[in-house]
Amino acid sequence: MIVAGCDVGSLTTKAVILNQKSILGHAIVNSTFRPEESAREVMEKALAASGLSIGDIKFCVGTGYGRDRVPFVGKVVSEIACHAKGAHWLLPSVRTVIDIGGQDCKAIKVDARGNVVKFFTNDKCAAGTGRFLEVMAKLMGLSLDELGRLSNQAGEALQLASTCTVWAQAEVVHHLNAKKSKADIAASVNRAMAGRVAILARSVGTEKAVCMTGGVAKNMGVISSLEKLLGVNIRRLRQDPQIIGALGAAVFARERMEGASR
Repeated sequence: MIVAGCDVGSLTTKAVILNQKSILGHAIVNSTFRPEESAREVMEKALAASGLSIGDIKFCVGTGYGRDRVPFVGKVVSEIACHAKGAHWLLPSVRTVIDIGGQDCKAIKVDARGNVVKFFTNDKCAAGTGRFLEVMAKLMGLSLDELGRLSNQAGEALQLASTCTVWAQAEVVHHLNAKKSKADIAASVNRAMAGRVAILARSVGTEKAVCMTGGVAKNMGVISSLEKLLGVNIRRLRQDPQIIGALGAAVFARERMEGASR
């Protein structure tokens, strides 16, 4: 039985093709202003990666901001539930999932079956989201990858007094004009980001295994700072953290088909 999940996010759209035991293919594309087109494009790429056609898919679940605009899904599920389910499928011991997307951040407590027990989200402010890092990286003339890697080279411990994206930009410009190293500034940006996320994570509690999902989970500077602030080791997932929402959607699709067969 082959199923799929499609996660139409604000910045990127992801798709995962899943069978009973493993991921057969996945893809990530930049989201456009037409969610249905983004969904079709990413699904075509995921199918091509798996050597399958759309007719092979028995059921597809949609999630993300544009989930209601995807024409080929049979059911929609919230991205909170999908990130919890996807992370648990990869790491059954996980009990806290921190998902940092382009426009929001979520801290999710899950049970032994990967179901959501409690969650808190920040979707009112860019601070603590991927957008914050994107703005700072552009201001410094760096890619997002460079912003993460440079933290390891930091020497001087700079601080960003404000977590507001607007005021933090002014502080970064000040440090650049003062000829501070980009490595030191990058580390301060990643620490500021981690500080905002840590507040959210503490709200749900960081019990047992903790993991991160979403694009920011690729930023080792943020992960390292967050581990120090929370006093935990953040477990790395064995798949691209950016596809976990789509993976969770695919797991829900599989559970739907298994329930129907029973």
